[in-house]
Amino acid sequence: MDNKQYLSREKYDELKTELEHLKMIERKEVAETLEFAKSLGDLSENAEYHEARDKQADIEDRIATIEEMLKSAEIVSEHHGSKVQVGSKVVVKKEGGESSEYMIVGSEDADMASGKISHQSPIGEALLGSSKGDKVTVSTPRGLVNYSVLEVK
Repeated sequence: MDNKQYLSREKYDELKTELEHLKMIERKEVAETLEFAKSLGDLSENAEYHEARDKQADIEDRIATIEEMLKSAEIVSEHHGSKVQVGSKVVVKKEGGESSEYMIVGSEDADMASGKISHQSPIGEALLGSSKGDKVTVSTPRGLVNYSVLEVK
């Protein structure tokens, strides 16, 4: 399996900023909340303490996730070539339907509303490596859907 995280420069910078915020601000705030909650006494029935512990666990999980993403990140920009890969813009026509333009991006950048689809999505996976004129079949919950690749930008 591909462990690379394909990220746009913007998403990479956004994750670095979030990581810095979590480490420098959120960690301190939750530590202060924990100290205050401990000062209230009996921890077994201390809702503030348990809530702060849960928040601390969530913050540490998010920090670990972001650090892992950034460690395996590959920054992608728009790719221009004849074969579809991460960073490519591709125009496809659904069999019996209209044509659509998508940009193939990493999963963190995916946003269907703006035409950015993940390379790990069913259609993204099917399109990777294809060229203009190719036909690809995508397995969807409603069955198989055929697409023609009209253009790779």
